[in-house]
Amino acid sequence: MKAKELKLINELDLNNKVIDIKRELMKNYSQIAIGTTIKNPSKVRELKRTIAKILTIKTEKGGSKKV
Repeated sequence: MKAKELKLINELDLNNKVIDIKRELMKNYSQIAIGTTIKNPSKVRELKRTIAKILTIKTEKGGSKKV
């Protein structure tokens, strides 16, 4: 997601979005760990960047950083 889109979302929805993205990232990591090939390897990098964007926006808004 783009940062402009994320800035419009309230903090509760941002928290839920981070949780969903972390679940998806965990699924990808588990697929890598067991040796299966994932469909889109660049998705891992994209998910990590999206989490970083969300946490940065939460910090800018003055919210708590931990999820």
